[in-house]
Amino acid sequence: MKPPVFEEIAPADDCDCAGCRQWRGAVPHPVRTRINARHALVAAAAAGTVIGGLQATPAAAGEHHEERPDDPGPGDGSPTPTPQGDAGALHGDPGPTTEAAQPAQQAAERGTTRAAIIQRAQTWVEAKVPYDMNKFWKDGYRQDCSGFVSMAWDLPGNEWTGSLAKFGTRITKEELEPGDILLFHNPKNPEKGSHVTIFGGWTDYTRTSYLAYEQTRPGARRQATPYAYWSNSSRYVPYRSKGVTAAGTAGAAAPERPGTRFPGPVSFGPGADNAYVTQLGRLLVQRGGKRFYHQGPGPRWSEADRRATRAFQQAQGWTGRDADGLPGPTTWSYLLTGKGRDIPSAGAGGGAPAFPGAAKFRPGAHNASVTQLGRQLVKKGFGKYYHQGPGPRWSEADRRNVEAFQRAQGWRGRSADGYPGPETWRRLFS
Repeated sequence: MKPPVFEEIAPADDCDCAGCRQWRGAVPHPVRTRINARHALVAAAAAGTVIGGLQATPAAAGEHHEERPDDPGPGDGSPTPTPQGDAGALHGDPGPTTEAAQPAQQAAERGTTRAAIIQRAQTWVEAKVPYDMNKFWKDGYRQDCSGFVSMAWDLPGNEWTGSLAKFGTRITKEELEPGDILLFHNPKNPEKGSHVTIFGGWTDYTRTSYLAYEQTRPGARRQATPYAYWSNSSRYVPYRSKGVTAAGTAGAAAPERPGTRFPGPVSFGPGADNAYVTQLGRLLVQRGGKRFYHQGPGPRWSEADRRATRAFQQAQGWTGRDADGLPGPTTWSYLLTGKGRDIPSAGAGGGAPAFPGAAKFRPGAHNASVTQLGRQLVKKGFGKYYHQGPGPRWSEADRRNVEAFQRAQGWRGRSADGYPGPETWRRLFS
């Protein structure tokens, strides 16, 4: 008699013990079949076959209840392991799982915009939604990395890194825009390394780092991240949601004719490209910020927009986060209504000269800007490392004096490396 065919018996999908994790990594997902051991015995009996010692779980799951210590939180920004749940319906939704092709079509038909994607992601960041592969937030989405993207992309269910790609179109690094994702799926062991982040825009023109919206331990965050990620960088693939509408393709967060209402912080900052950025720039030019723009203003956010906004905020006497160069409701209101003081001219009130660029202050540099920097350091009381000079050739004395000045601002790490950037320059000459 032909022996019966038995299927694997899956341990609980929500168990995070070592045995179950090992089992899930060994069996290809989503081929796993959940079957009751009693059904297997009935099938064997019907076939007249006697089986001894049939276990209710595979041998790999023998340590099913082993406890695991909590993972440490991120330190230098790099992630801790982030296991994820399976694809399935939203929490409380009795509908079918999203492994079928139909939900992908539904997601494309729903449509969304880049601004909406970022705004949804920001709601979790602001709420500091804790990471948990077994829990669901109040919107029904699972609190892990793939659930976070499912929520931001407004998908009809909870996906995982092995299924998100079908909801998107593969793109290149050069095509990345806010709302796209960077996806790494490890098919051999989905819980080892697999992760996904939402691209929030490049941090600067070098395109070596970007603002990543992600769900990782201890919770949802938004921070500058090296491209493509802290680890397994070469294995991340960019994707664009199939649901992004034509209006969202250009990253438009605003209508063609912006109104007077503050559009929200998502409309400004690295990666922003919309009509509100143009409106902001024109208002700043009217208030004395023309010198910051060598071209434009235009719809794509630039360093010129940030510097001009900061100059306007400082003109009002604001400091700290109130003068970070990113407009908030008060800044927007002042600009629109003509309230407050205009940006002073470069020569008025000791305004800082334009930053000449980081390349002027590197080993081997020899230029007038080094002399100008050194003299200002001496004037500010940070020239103790000069035994002669200052002069036009960059030296270790210049670097140590700049570092002392930066540390006096309360900066540490890379922010106090002794090499001046735009903010060091502004503070030094203000």
